[in-house]
Amino acid sequence: MTDTVNIHEAKTHLSRLIDKVEAGEEIVIARAGRPVARLAPLRRATRPRVPGRWRDQITMAADFDAPNDDITRDFER
Repeated sequence: MTDTVNIHEAKTHLSRLIDKVEAGEEIVIARAGRPVARLAPLRRATRPRVPGRWRDQITMAADFDAPNDDITRDFER
């Protein structure tokens, strides 16, 4: 369910609106009746990050950090 509130009401009742958002609701904030922002719950990543997951599957070229004349010239313009 999506509620719409004006900016004044959002400022006055921010804590109450945050409680609703934490419960899964979305809040649309309007100025003069025109929607301008959405307050929505953050979605957590579905899987936790696994450090080293790509180890030994990705390689860097030996000259990865070597100077590149084309790039240097582009930055010096």
